[in-house]
Amino acid sequence: MRSLPALPETPAVSYVMPVLNEEGYLERAVRTILAQDYAGEKEIVLALGPSRDRSSDIARGLAAEDARVRLVDNPERHIPIGLNRAIEASSHPVVIRVDAHSELTTDYTRAGIAALRAHDAVNVGGVMRAAGRKPVQRAIARGYNSPFGLGGGAYHGDGTAGPAESAYLGIFRRAAIEAVGGYDPGILRGEDWELNLRIRRAGGTVWFDPALGVTYWPRGSFRDLSRQFLATGTWRAVLVRRYRGANPWRFFAPGALVVALAASAGVGALQLIGVLPRRSPWSLLHLASAGYAAGIGFAVTRLSDPPQRGPRDRALSGAALITMHVSWGAGFLRGILFGGGRTVDTSRA
Repeated sequence: MRSLPALPETPAVSYVMPVLNEEGYLERAVRTILAQDYAGEKEIVLALGPSRDRSSDIARGLAAEDARVRLVDNPERHIPIGLNRAIEASSHPVVIRVDAHSELTTDYTRAGIAALRAHDAVNVGGVMRAAGRKPVQRAIARGYNSPFGLGGGAYHGDGTAGPAESAYLGIFRRAAIEAVGGYDPGILRGEDWELNLRIRRAGGTVWFDPALGVTYWPRGSFRDLSRQFLATGTWRAVLVRRYRGANPWRFFAPGALVVALAASAGVGALQLIGVLPRRSPWSLLHLASAGYAAGIGFAVTRLSDPPQRGPRDRALSGAALITMHVSWGAGFLRGILFGGGRTVDTSRA
């Protein structure tokens, strides 16, 4: 990536956010952006998908209230297309990708731009802190905040500052996004990882800074979580097919788990109906189920953010982890076999 011009002390900033059916989160997300303790000029561009709730009305109200809030249409509804439309409609040298389910700490912009400058980076990201309002959402948040849930991405834990594979959301140099052609509109999930891969391959530095914090509100039901993770796993497989060796080994683990659990279940069914004897070498496949159950039991004892209070919380935490692993793994296998096709995250519909 060619050398980029030095950033001014307080560069103007464009926040870009795709919006679809976010009436419960949108206003609070936008207000945390407007409340940033950053002296530079700011604009917020919301890419409005065809929401079926009050999201578009809320967005129009925010735009009428504050001229820094601008709106563009995203009739295709997909996140990467919406992000590209918002970036095209914005004008400032720093682009900050935000999400309607996220709330920024007040110093997020100021600290992020300081990190961009200090480390000669073209994208900086921080820590995703998942939170929940009700028991199921808090259980899902525990999975997000634990390596037993989402795995090894640095931005799901405190981590150590340094060059990173990807970044949660991201504080970008606009020139870096433009140099690699923006988000790929054909990648409907995992678009952030894919964009950051192209940026790194072009010679840009993606930097992780644990001092940057973002509150994230995950899905509020296991049904929506399953739909979200099925789509995420499917599109991760598409990225594996496209980029092969660039993908960390952890992306393959959920798919392998689903294969092992399915094999164990199949052998168990055949043993129940008498096709296979109860005592046979095939019974060794049950070690997968037993080992996974033991692993979930251990993981539940290690979850603490948000705190667990009693057996019901622990049971919900276990259900959240299983939903994450199995849905993601099933989606991954589908994506490996059939590609992404028209798979979308229907939890946002």
